[in-house]
Amino acid sequence: MTIGQGIVDHPGIAAVTFTGSDQVGKQVGLGALARGAKYQLEMGGKNPVIVAADADLDLAVEATVSGGLRSTGQKCTATSRVIVQSAVYDAFKQKLLERVAALKVGDGLAPDTWMGPCASERQMQTVLGYIQKGLEEGAVLLCGGKRVTAPGLEHGFYVEPTVFENVTPDMTIAREEIFGPVLALIKVDTLQVANDSRFGLSASIFTRDIGNMLAFIRDMDAGMVRINAESAGVELQAPFGGMKQSSSHSREQGQAAIEFFTAIKTVFVKG
Repeated sequence: MTIGQGIVDHPGIAAVTFTGSDQVGKQVGLGALARGAKYQLEMGGKNPVIVAADADLDLAVEATVSGGLRSTGQKCTATSRVIVQSAVYDAFKQKLLERVAALKVGDGLAPDTWMGPCASERQMQTVLGYIQKGLEEGAVLLCGGKRVTAPGLEHGFYVEPTVFENVTPDMTIAREEIFGPVLALIKVDTLQVANDSRFGLSASIFTRDIGNMLAFIRDMDAGMVRINAESAGVELQAPFGGMKQSSSHSREQGQAAIEFFTAIKTVFVKG
């Protein structure tokens, strides 16, 4: 935070934009506010995918894997919680595990690699710590969960694609941002909008029912909602940001970003 604090405190900087953890983001916001500078914060998420009983399961599985495990889960919009209605839970789980088992983990520069390493050794250890926490709190490990030690990868920061089930909303892996290749399956009987999180960045629902779609759009506390599409990814022309502790009120893309970096001056001229 040494360089960051210098930026936040510098009197010549009129506006500060930050992407990172919610803990650091709060410090940035308080520092900017103390000297009257504008600020905008994007502070991560615990992004859910909701799979309704009428969902296209193949589409939902592919989007969950892509949204949660591509880029090794190191996206603020990455899928983390996978909330599945019980009527299709077993079928969805089987398809998901088959898809995850087919993923190639390895050197990110190799053309046949699907998922690369964590960004650093520290991040790898953080991810492995969350996996251990999930086991300790009673979640059931379905696949993955370990550091990759295959020949040629043993010195890298690779973590196996990991899927848990029997996850309850109060577990650490269901509440904190892991920023790694970990999916938490949560079985539900009735359709839920997954607002029981301090974050509200991105969320997706998979359903064929227009009523479910409209209810999700209305009720989901997230800055970005997607219907039958993965939670990760952005449209550069569209506003990007969240609700609750995922973001300040400003947005980092599109017209909203232009407005943030623009000072409005009102001029009166009397002739």
